[in-house]
Amino acid sequence: MTETNTQETTQTAKSFADFGVRQDISDALAAVGITSPFPIQELTLPVALSGQDIIGQAKTGTGKTLGFGLPTIQRVVGRDDEGWADLEYPGAPQALILVPTRELAIQVGEDLAIAAKLRNARVATLYGGVPIEPQAELLRRGLEVAVGTPGRIIDLYQQGFLNLKQVKIVVLDEADEMLDLGFQPSVEKILSYLPEDRQSMLFSATMPGPVIAMARQYMTKPMRISAADPEDASKTKASIRQVVYRAHHLDKDEMIGRILRATGRGRTVIFTKTKRDAARVAEELVNRGFAAAPLHGDLNQVAREQALKAFRTGKVDILVATDVAARGIDVEDVTHVINHRVPEDEKTYLHRTGRTGRAGNEGTAVTLVDWDDLPRWKVINDALELGVPEPVETYSSSEHLFHDLNIPAGTKGRLPREERVAEGMGDEFFESARDSRDGRPARSRGGRDGGRSGGRDGEKGSRRSRGGREGRSGEGRGERRSRSEGRKRTERSERSSERAERNEQGASERTERSSERSERAPRQRRRTRRVEGQPVEGEGRSRTRRRSEGSRGKGRGADRAGSEG
Repeated sequence: MTETNTQETTQTAKSFADFGVRQDISDALAAVGITSPFPIQELTLPVALSGQDIIGQAKTGTGKTLGFGLPTIQRVVGRDDEGWADLEYPGAPQALILVPTRELAIQVGEDLAIAAKLRNARVATLYGGVPIEPQAELLRRGLEVAVGTPGRIIDLYQQGFLNLKQVKIVVLDEADEMLDLGFQPSVEKILSYLPEDRQSMLFSATMPGPVIAMARQYMTKPMRISAADPEDASKTKASIRQVVYRAHHLDKDEMIGRILRATGRGRTVIFTKTKRDAARVAEELVNRGFAAAPLHGDLNQVAREQALKAFRTGKVDILVATDVAARGIDVEDVTHVINHRVPEDEKTYLHRTGRTGRAGNEGTAVTLVDWDDLPRWKVINDALELGVPEPVETYSSSEHLFHDLNIPAGTKGRLPREERVAEGMGDEFFESARDSRDGRPARSRGGRDGGRSGGRDGEKGSRRSRGGREGRSGEGRGERRSRSEGRKRTERSERSSERAERNEQGASERTERSSERSERAPRQRRRTRRVEGQPVEGEGRSRTRRRSEGSRGKGRGADRAGSEG
């Protein structure tokens, strides 16, 4: 393995064309304001364009996507290129890019589509959580570059929709995360489907032992490229300010609300430990007047895409996400990242905080440490050499919180109405999110949320949605539901009244029967009896009682007679 650790940066700005990138690709990037490559791209482009295997490492947010994406787009054969007619399978993918999450697949696919806009190379994104038929149709039409998650790639291949016999470039993006999520068997299975004669590129922010082992097994003499800023010797990016507080969990909502009102705060990502925390924190912030959306695994794919799109377009400026979604959030102007809980390890911490300070911008990462999380925080602090082993105890009213994060004095954790600018997601989105979280069918405009109704991704769902809130599928269902519930309540009330009447009637009947029994009770007779020869009047005994006592008397007399005898 050849290793190159270059820390020198180019003194004069160069264009992508200076590194051998096609002019049409350079023009497409310039149209969206991307004119000069980042250090990892400067080091990667010449090597990747030559066809050599690469292991690329750089900190999160430094431009790895275009580092492998531009050579991939350039090296495939387009429909108008010389050699198209010589392909054995025209229209079958020539390049395959594997990523660990759906969100990252969408992001990488969008970046490559922008770069290939003027190039006759088609890019498609293949991931799970949506119907497979539209993706199968894309493959039937033909494409040159496929970006996908391991599970969906295997499904498409095994069902005969995906032909991998022509792949000559394979890329593993965020390889460390791929292995952490347990995708190693799937990745190895996919690599076994590919031709042996191919170019392999592996890119990641961290490079643990298992990743190196995989590279040695499946790559041929790879060159390891590590890009770093000579003025940035720390393990975290110098453009990210690290702020750490020890906080009480009951005070976190108010703390976060006040942090979100800091001067200059732009788009913000809040990371939570669990999916339920993400849903709860997002709803709490919405109740406080902020434009927030959740992003976690319990949401269906359509809802996840809606949340990401709303975040990118500014419909919401706060995204509350779990770690699984972290790799797909690539927005340049994220100013703040807030860790609601301490991450599991230093790698997760780097990936979380790497959502800010991207593309040369500066950012702030705030971590709230519970008392129970102090041991884990100390491990992360020592591994990354952050210099904060004992975070200062902080509350929402602490003066240093306002000073450190530039929060105006007297600020509360609720956003006044006059400051609410972003549109927000609306009640329907959160109702659907709650239904998905609780395991109930989502009450979205497209029916359930996928499958046969087409509500997730298909045209059937969109046709139904036209009549959604205005017609049968919206208010109509609501009215029918209301009438049905009203009828059920009426029936329950009537049944309850009937039961009460029956109970009252039964009680009166029991009372009458009791009176009749008392009236039929045996009458008592008064008689005169003699005691020691004198007549005495007394209450007579009932015939039944006299009979029973007489029998007992006879028995006793017999016993006495027997004993005397």
